[in-house]
Amino acid sequence: MSLHRAAASVWRVQGSSNITQQILKCTRWQLEETTDFITCPYRYYCDSAYHGDYAPAVGALVAAFAAYCLLSAAAFTVLEIRRDGAAAASRRRKYLVPSGPFLLPLVLLALAKGHRIDAVFPLAQLGPALLLTLQASALAFRNEADGDLRYAVLEASTVSGILHASLYLDAVVLPYYTGTDALRWSRFSGECATCLCRMEPLIVGGTTVLYRGLSKTALAIIFALCSRMVCRIYGEERLSAWTRSALEAASWVFVAGDAVYLAVLATAEGAAANVAVYALVAGLVFLCIFAKVYKFLGWMETKQLHWKPSVSCHNVV
Repeated sequence: MSLHRAAASVWRVQGSSNITQQILKCTRWQLEETTDFITCPYRYYCDSAYHGDYAPAVGALVAAFAAYCLLSAAAFTVLEIRRDGAAAASRRRKYLVPSGPFLLPLVLLALAKGHRIDAVFPLAQLGPALLLTLQASALAFRNEADGDLRYAVLEASTVSGILHASLYLDAVVLPYYTGTDALRWSRFSGECATCLCRMEPLIVGGTTVLYRGLSKTALAIIFALCSRMVCRIYGEERLSAWTRSALEAASWVFVAGDAVYLAVLATAEGAAANVAVYALVAGLVFLCIFAKVYKFLGWMETKQLHWKPSVSCHNVV
């Protein structure tokens, strides 16, 4: 049973799906004083207004956009593995991948308005998939630019975009996770529509789901992109190159960990659509990792071929 259905089933006993939505979308909980320290030591009520969701057509557009982001990232990853038209693809892909200067603002717009997108592609449940796609795209595809200044602007905009996307996602999912915990582990006091009695304090983000948008994954990616920018502007010195490679490798480990965690969580919840989405995103992440490993092995093979003749010539001399 998914978190949303579990929360809804709890409130159906109480009476109204509108109140369920208000609790799941609540962004500000107030703690009231209580005199019943035995059965209601913590009393909360929602102190924020819920303005309703956008039309299902908006959710359908977001779903189509998310599908395009996933497919474009996968397609360019396959092109990099095959190395067909790599030069032309590298010039075009910045306009077509999620982390590019054209699509990144659309990702930010979707996440910024995600609090009211609950039909077809509910971002409270599927928003992490969109952020993971953006993160994988930023790591897999480097920004291409002629001059250092233009490159620095593009890379800085990508870093800023990932930071803002992480914050926007947290603004969507944290109220949802908090509301889910509130519905699961509380009872309604009856004093108001959202008045709850709890035996334990209500924690922001809840305790059921550990995923966060602004986490070590986002910070590692930001540091990795900044190291790319430093290496591009100041040169690929040995220390800076190894630092960049280590940061990128750590970022891929964190992204893969998040993808696996969310896929397992979706499987445990049992919602088929969520399972499919997170399985596809996890597949994209591991496809990108495979492409990086494949290119690294090819680079090692090329370097070894160039190194062997020099050794043999040295031995002859």
